[in-house]
Parts: sequence; structure tokens; C-alpha cells
Amino acid sequence: MHRRTALIALPHLLAACAGVPLMAVPRLIRLQSRLLDLDPGELMVAIQLDARLAPPVSAVPSLQIAIRPAEPGAFEAVERSLPMRLERVSTNDLGLRAPSAQRHWLLYSLPPASQAELRQIQSTLRRIRAEREGRSGGSLSLGISQEGMAPDDAAWAASRWETWLRASRTEGFWEVWSGSVGELLAQARSASARR
Repeated sequence: MHRRTALIALPHLLAACAGVPLMAVPRLIRLQSRLLDLDPGELMVAIQLDARLAPPVSAVPSLQIAIRPAEPGAFEAVERSLPMRLERVSTNDLGLRAPSAQRHWLLYSLPPASQAELRQIQSTLRRIRAEREGRSGGSLSLGISQEGMAPDDAAWAASRWETWLRASRTEGFWEVWSGSVGELLAQARSASARR
């Protein structure tokens, strides 16, 4: 199956958007090819933001997965949004650097229901690959959505927002996006306009 290069970007699936560190691009591409081997229980997102900010309780990141056939009708497309949950763990135990006194980390993981759904998606992808072997495949896109998490308030527009990802415990966290809250919201508006 051909894998389309789509970066993990915020707040929707965006290809090659501003804010993605160049060092993260190869890891993001590799992550797509590792989807079948990914342990859903190890996937985590860490967001570092101003200590005075807290997203609404109902706003959590979600893992976005899209699998589409190269030939229409070759297999049923898969489009899922798997919500995460806020974790109450120490960042020291996870290898994240301590933030300054004016900033804090928010940690998110997949709850059991989202983990089960990701395992089902992995199973579906294995089946599609086996059925399509030697024939045209399709595309696989991954993304992390943070829609509704950042405050839409001009007072916070210049505040820095960092998003880090952990695909496995052995690899640890790595930065996938950084920029201002204003840039994050601008990307959200741009993604909404393209839909």
C-alpha cells in the first residue's frame, strides 16, 4: 500500500504546515509506516503551554486516521477520530524536561475504548494489505487534532504552544509542532475553510 506523506499537524491533517520542526519530518513519515506495530497503550501527546491556560474539560486531542483506496471502490475507506484523555502522571517519569515556572505540561493518552478502536483499525489495515498485495493500494494519513483546545482570545495570541508525541516508551517524546496560539488558531481556520 502506498503511503501518502501527511504530517502530524494541528489541529487537522495538514500537509507540510508551518510549525513542524524539520527534525520531526522523518519521524512523522516513519510513524505512518509503523502504524501496524504501534502499541496503542504507549501513544501519548504532551502539550506545553502557559501555566495560566487550561483547555476546556471537554476539549482533548484526538488521533486522526484516514485510509483511502487508490482506486475508488477497491476497499472501504477508513476515517476515524480517536479521542484521548487527560492523564495525571508526573512528566519527570516520562522523560519530559521540566517547564519554566510560567509554563506547564498537559499529558494525554488513548483511553481503553480508543485503544480498542485503534487495534481494530490496525487489523483492518493488515487485511487490506493482504487482499491488495501486488495490486494498487491506497493512502494512509495520520494526524493529531487539537481543535477547541486553544483559547480564541487575542490576549493569548502570542503565547507559545508546543505539542510533543510519544509513539513508544523506548523512543520517548519528540516535538511535532510549536508556534503561537494565534498560529495554531490560524491553521484551524485554514483547515476548516478547505473542508
